[in-house]
Amino acid sequence: MVTRRFVGVGGVRLAYRVWGPPEGPPVVMLPALGEVGDDWATVAAELARERRVYAVDLRGHGDSGRPGAYSLELMRADVLGLLDALGLDRTDLVGHSLGGIVAYLVAAARPGGVDRLVLEDVGAPYPRPATTPERPDGELPFDWAMVLAVRRQIDTPPAGWQAALGGITARTLVLAGGPRSHVPPESVAELARLIPDARLRTIPVGHLIHREAPEAFTEAVSEFLGGPSAG
Repeated sequence: MVTRRFVGVGGVRLAYRVWGPPEGPPVVMLPALGEVGDDWATVAAELARERRVYAVDLRGHGDSGRPGAYSLELMRADVLGLLDALGLDRTDLVGHSLGGIVAYLVAAARPGGVDRLVLEDVGAPYPRPATTPERPDGELPFDWAMVLAVRRQIDTPPAGWQAALGGITARTLVLAGGPRSHVPPESVAELARLIPDARLRTIPVGHLIHREAPEAFTEAVSEFLGGPSAG
């Protein structure tokens, strides 16, 4: 059973969904650009058999606030504030694409606070050719200004992100989508190289591993998370 909840963090309302027993070891899940916590529903329902699962709508997405100020650093601060509000001194953390960037920034900012880190099809923070996305027609479930702001950072990452990766103490699993993904496999492999002792595994179904191969994704994540974290 899933419940939807809200918490105020730094003046921004964050929406999140919760599955699983309150006493279960915690895992926090962060979705990709344009997605909300429900994107994790299939995987979360399986993990919640033994775990307390929290899936977040990042700022500018879904039912979370649209404050007009957007950056990956602000999203990192939001998640850190959420962890504090939930009393999660230690947790496991799973992030896909944009959510994976936020996840590794959180893990770097709070050594010892993230036990295990799973990054789904996330590339290394190196500059890439910039493109300007075209706004879809109609009402959007996210703030278009947010898309433009974070895309600029993803295209030209701050130099400090590479150094931050080297400070991650969490055990880390990097999952690559293989040649069918728009994220180059060599970039995902480079991310795994930059994080100390990270494991790299490929599930060659494209960028949306947890949707295209939910059983394989859940099996890989469950095996990696293993026993309870200390949350």
